Amino acid sequence: MKPQLRIRTPRAVATATTLAVALTLTSCSSGGDDASADGPVQLRMTTWSSNEEHQAVLQEIADAYVEAHPDLVSGVEFDAITDGTYVSAVTTQIAGGDTPDLMWITEAYAEEFVSSGVLADLRPVFVETEGYQVEDLLPAATELWRGEEGLYAYPFSNSPFGVYVNTDLLAAAGQPDPRELIADGAWTWDRLAEVASQTAQAEGVAGIQLSVDDPYALPNDAITPLGLAWGARPWSEDGTTCAYTSPESVAFFDWYHSQVYDHGTFPAIGETVDFASGQAAFRIGQLSLSAGLGDTFGWDFLPLPEGPAGTVPVMGQAGIGVLANGEHPDVAADFLAHFTNPENAAKLARFFPPPRESLLTTETLRAAAPTLTDEQLEDTLINPARSATTKVGHPRLSGMVDTIRASMDSLWTPEADVEAVLADVCSAIEPSLAE
Repeated sequence: MKPQLRIRTPRAVATATTLAVALTLTSCSSGGDDASADGPVQLRMTTWSSNEEHQAVLQEIADAYVEAHPDLVSGVEFDAITDGTYVSAVTTQIAGGDTPDLMWITEAYAEEFVSSGVLADLRPVFVETEGYQVEDLLPAATELWRGEEGLYAYPFSNSPFGVYVNTDLLAAAGQPDPRELIADGAWTWDRLAEVASQTAQAEGVAGIQLSVDDPYALPNDAITPLGLAWGARPWSEDGTTCAYTSPESVAFFDWYHSQVYDHGTFPAIGETVDFASGQAAFRIGQLSLSAGLGDTFGWDFLPLPEGPAGTVPVMGQAGIGVLANGEHPDVAADFLAHFTNPENAAKLARFFPPPRESLLTTETLRAAAPTLTDEQLEDTLINPARSATTKVGHPRLSGMVDTIRASMDSLWTPEADVEAVLADVCSAIEPSLAE
């Protein structure tokens, strides 16, 4: 069967407040009624990937479900929204009454979706589905998606961040192999920055490329997570107090600013580099990056280094939730139990590191990254995945993300007063934190 893939440009939205409005509307309205459906239903899942290989495995899993439940489901459509406005587009759909049955959700917005009440509790369906093995789900993987009473999304992708190394550039610059630093207990952010800076100066390349193409447009995605190794957080654990001005946060951003403007370790705002083309000594990235590296230069994949607060593994995560206000929430939840059972989770693991303990093996992950060695898979992916934390989210993040970026813009100049800028960030977001 040809994949039922729809790729489109989403409708424009004015501001990030669309998410808050959409979630409020949805949480106040009732869900669909599966029982009243006249015949089999068509399900729709929104995604942010139009990758043909991704779509093929999604559709393979869906087709098997449709074949096994012809009286329940006529088909599953995967609605790919790929132009960078995924969250706004989906929440605009929700606000307009065009609610999908299932949706992918990034970890940054997990707290907002889980706390809003718009997602259906999946735990009862997972527990009752024969052979699902809900106990196989890693507690660290499901923590972000758990509410007070249930589980509100399945974390289908759990990919720890690691450090890619261009070993040829380091050797040419006379720098040590990072694995020697690991063996000597010297794999720290300070030492990594020193090696990166010296390699950049010697070879005329960038030092460390961050995990997104424009980290200064998305500081909470690319820069702030590094600060976890300093004990730095954007806000308190309960989300009510700004923590950008904490000693740990000031120390981290002061270090990062100095690395950019005094040492050339990280690219400055407006500078773009491409590790895969040999333009950087290091790259902060995930499993999927390995597929595009090839053998044009020697490279390695290592765990994140140690900071003042220790070694803090950080994981990029995405979940799949069922919209309680969708047309067919019961059928959608049953389909999701099929979609994420052990057998199908193994199929998804080819592209998305799984949340199941039984699948966190070198054999499973080698299908996703055949170029990585057992040592790389164990040290950089499997072991960190069992305890990794996610980027820090907030129940009202959508209303703050643009404010944070705008308030932090003045930090990205050589003469910036780091502590003063961070105080301005706190002043700007404190009203939202106090709501």
